[in-house]
Amino acid sequence: MSQSLVERIGVDPTRPKVVEECVELIDAQVKAKGGLSGMAIKGAYATIKTIKRGFVPSVVEALLDDWLGRLQPHYDKWAAGGKGTFSEFVIARSDDVAEDLLQVTDERAARSTHTTAKKAYEKMRGGAKKNVIEAIPELARLIERHLAAAPVAAAKA
Repeated sequence: MSQSLVERIGVDPTRPKVVEECVELIDAQVKAKGGLSGMAIKGAYATIKTIKRGFVPSVVEALLDDWLGRLQPHYDKWAAGGKGTFSEFVIARSDDVAEDLLQVTDERAARSTHTTAKKAYEKMRGGAKKNVIEAIPELARLIERHLAAAPVAAAKA
């Protein structure tokens, strides 16, 4: 049986770099937002980052396994004969992939006791799917890069 995404890139030595690059991706996506909705997103993001230093990396760290778990069925379908690269496969299914990833953050927000973060998430959730879809190409390439670089463990006897 092949290794899962969590077993491949959700463990050391790859995991810290994946977390770091996901945070960089989030920062870049927020920075690129324009208009009134962009101002709102930037404001909410700045508030969250100000409230608790390291909040974004800690959330990415906490949710990475769940996100990778939600990507696993897409990876399995691709590995079973999907056309093109994994990133192309994921990008072609951006709408479904975004919904799968947002289920993780929705569940986390529902359980959160951090009221300011929870309110900010709820306020931004309406436009979140569009924002996640916009980030999927880079996220897919990030995952693909790390999969290519990650060692594959030997099969257990």
